[in-house]
Amino acid sequence: MTINDIFKNQDTKHTLTLFSGEQIDFIEKRINQESGKIKCLIRDKEVPAKPEEIVRQLYINLLLNEYKYPKELMKVEHEVRFGRETKRADIVIFDKNDATASYIIVELKKPKLKDGKEQLKSYCNATGAPIGIWTNGGSISFYHRKDPNYFEDIPDIPKATEKLSDIISERWTINDLIEKDKLINEKKSLKDLILEMEDEVLANAGVDVFEELFKLIFAKLYDEMESGRNANRNLVFRNYGETEIELKTKIQSLFNDACKKWNGVFANNTQIGLTPSHLAICIASLEGVKLFNSNLEVVDEAFEYLINKSSKGEKGQYFTPRYVIDMCVRMLNPKENEKMIDTAAGSCGFPVHTIFYVWEQILKAKGVNKSHLFTLEQKPAECTDYVNNNVFAIDFDEKAVRVARTLNLIAGDGQTNVLHLNTLDYERWNQNIEDQAWLRTYSQGWFNKLENMKRDSNSNREFNFNILMANPPFAGDIKESRMLAKYELSKKPDGRIQNKVGRDILFIERNLDFLKPGGRMAIVLPQGRFNNSSDKYIREFIAERCRILAVVGLHGNVFKPHTGTKTSVLFVQKWDETLCPKKEDYPIFFATMQEPSKDNSGDKIYRTNKDGELLLDMHGHLIVKHDLFSQQISETESTPEGIAEAFAEFAKKEELSFF
Repeated sequence: MTINDIFKNQDTKHTLTLFSGEQIDFIEKRINQESGKIKCLIRDKEVPAKPEEIVRQLYINLLLNEYKYPKELMKVEHEVRFGRETKRADIVIFDKNDATASYIIVELKKPKLKDGKEQLKSYCNATGAPIGIWTNGGSISFYHRKDPNYFEDIPDIPKATEKLSDIISERWTINDLIEKDKLINEKKSLKDLILEMEDEVLANAGVDVFEELFKLIFAKLYDEMESGRNANRNLVFRNYGETEIELKTKIQSLFNDACKKWNGVFANNTQIGLTPSHLAICIASLEGVKLFNSNLEVVDEAFEYLINKSSKGEKGQYFTPRYVIDMCVRMLNPKENEKMIDTAAGSCGFPVHTIFYVWEQILKAKGVNKSHLFTLEQKPAECTDYVNNNVFAIDFDEKAVRVARTLNLIAGDGQTNVLHLNTLDYERWNQNIEDQAWLRTYSQGWFNKLENMKRDSNSNREFNFNILMANPPFAGDIKESRMLAKYELSKKPDGRIQNKVGRDILFIERNLDFLKPGGRMAIVLPQGRFNNSSDKYIREFIAERCRILAVVGLHGNVFKPHTGTKTSVLFVQKWDETLCPKKEDYPIFFATMQEPSKDNSGDKIYRTNKDGELLLDMHGHLIVKHDLFSQQISETESTPEGIAEAFAEFAKKEELSFF
């Protein structure tokens, strides 16, 4: 009987991804194949080999061999009294100076963090233990009990030879953060930590959760960037033993510095709204997290959750998973001299990943490899010039625009062309341009930037972009006759204007207006637009103006948990005498995504090795299981080629202008 067999045969929320294959093999050898029991490392007797017990033995092994706690200071199933009631703590380590005093308590029975933390807090409060650990074998959390109502997140527990103060008070540089990044060491996401903070603090803090977390992430991004460019600088976004009021003053000052560096995201003199005690808890949760990595995915996922929760989903616009974006970017193959725009930008996934793609080409030409801090590092002038001059984004949701500007300001080292505009209602753009408040934030991206891309200086309708990528809102119809009158796709066959038209239909026409002849587009659309007989006129409209390059069907789980709408990505290139001469008959690339990438609940499915351990790529990121393109696992190993690679072969065979 193997450990894998035990976990497969029992319905359990416990997993083993925290532990190495060697550690699992060691514990597996302690299972008695005849009795089905495992010999406990502490009790020296056999006990039933249930998943929870296996996780406990694995963690005891860690405590004994990595943290070097002596066996005689440990007990399992230790009785903890609550008045007349008695409960049993999974693992207790006693104080080496007082063998009757609980020092560390480990909770394993409750495999959900929220339940486990509550149980752990009750044990620590009842015994006075200053340190608590919760784990389910897949994730782990370390806590310092400061008082009965405040359990501070800490990056690790002290080894047997260390004190708690050694863990808490040490000064951290960016290299410490890289080494001890809790997202990697605890197998969590930033979204997990935000959910935990919401449960612990934010739900009852009386503040706008989006705004307050945005301020903290904004300040922390700035702190990491400053330290990333000066490796000897101590990180500021960290509690080094300050009082709660001292800590709030320090973080407010850091936030103010970030606002000076990246202006136009927060109003002048914006204050952090959390109380000192609530802020201290949030800092404890976030201080051990490295936000910058090779692709900004950590912070991207957190912003996606926050915006969807606060506003975005209500308007029928859902953020495009970053692996879908990367497929689109690879298939359109943008170049350093080309201008690109996203007309429904959300948090700016398409523009930011286009930037990364082009940057890699620029750096590759210079013989520079991409590092795991790729997004943080100072770039050559060509890289920032590309962002400042060639990348644009528009969105009508103010919160999304501010997030998008943040990510673009980082990429552009303080400059961005992300604008708060209603893409479809271009007639009213001039009202924005006359608004002084709007101009204070967006004039830099408008004057001499987007304005210069207009085909006619007196009209906001047509532009000269090489590339457009967008995932427009699916839900809702446009009913305003003033707007509908401007669009061909709003007309019936007899020329009369329809009473209402789907927002995504108008985006198709509007997006094509942004492209110059020979320009190319990737747009996410509901599957019905490709199949419904009533939408034939839309397909004819597109075919008349463009070469249809490809249609890629996405799995129904891709946009879960927000929506189960089946979608496809349409790739086209506008007809042009030189770049894309008009043809009546030509092949089209069709593909369908086979790997779901998410489960039915909307949680990402990650790749594992043959032992069931989660795989990490070269930069320490979990690898989503999809078949859209090949992903690099190591210098010599990659996942199988996917849809993007197949399209590249098709494009070369067809001699498309951009391959």
